[in-house]
Amino acid sequence: MTFKYDNVYINDTSTVVGPYEANGPLSKYFDKKYKDFYFGEKTWEQAETRAIQDSTLILLKKLGKKSTDINVHIGSDLLNQIVATSYASAKMKIPYIGIYSACSSSCLGLLLASNMINANQIKNALVTSSCHNNGAEKQFRNPVEYGGPKKCYTTFTTTGCASCYLSNEKSNIKVESATLGTVCDMGIKDVNNMGAVMAPAAAQVILQHLKDTKRTVDYYDLILTGDLGIVGKNILKDYMKDAYKINLTNYDDSACMIFDINKQPVYTGGSGIACLPLVTYSYILNKMKNKELNKVLLVATGALMNTTMCNQHLTIPSIAHAISLEVVK
Repeated sequence: MTFKYDNVYINDTSTVVGPYEANGPLSKYFDKKYKDFYFGEKTWEQAETRAIQDSTLILLKKLGKKSTDINVHIGSDLLNQIVATSYASAKMKIPYIGIYSACSSSCLGLLLASNMINANQIKNALVTSSCHNNGAEKQFRNPVEYGGPKKCYTTFTTTGCASCYLSNEKSNIKVESATLGTVCDMGIKDVNNMGAVMAPAAAQVILQHLKDTKRTVDYYDLILTGDLGIVGKNILKDYMKDAYKINLTNYDDSACMIFDINKQPVYTGGSGIACLPLVTYSYILNKMKNKELNKVLLVATGALMNTTMCNQHLTIPSIAHAISLEVVK
């Protein structure tokens, strides 16, 4: 299902990152960088809440607005019951919608906000997406203190928060359309192999978006997936070619951009809800503002698992949602 918009714009964004992102290739594009994983807090979970608060305050300052000027806050994270976002939103005092669609939540949040703005139900929205490496590792795999060896094809969860302000106030970048994905299950049970789990869902939503809009991949200057990593990126390219006869030549994955895979110990690249928006709201939007990119399709990918189901050795479903951004001429 694809939605078309005619009055939804990205007015500004903000990004807050942890130490690995701060030492990565996109470091200069981030608004605030922390040197350790604690962000001045006592726990990793509280550090993630701090990242959301910092990112929101930075964005409001850029906009010259107060929290009371925001109609709705749509937020997502990876912690159980999205508690990091909920604790942060308690301090914001903004009407709040907490969502969970795993790492595809960043695009789902943009889609929901865009739908409400385009329908004139609200004038603006704050969309936040956050995750924390150590918090996610503790919850979905093993606490980092455990020191267990990892598979060579695993990914490294990003640490930070990316925030976006959407409104009906015209700017130079608009949200042109969005495609809602469907759940896909290819029978994979390995919690380390997230790229393989999510690649088919990414292929599915890209194909649906192209069908609904009657476009080819050449319409976009860049198709950017969320957090497939090197393994998942190659699987997606092969899958699109073999199953749909589509060559993804104008394609990249944000997990392969946010870290230097050859120099940093991040396995096959980044992951997490914040991975795609951290890359998009800093580096990609900068290229769009400079007219180096004019049309970009964002595809946020998510593995819909939890520890209970994985411990029961069930398969891992996945989903992806797509957002089309265009430079306003």
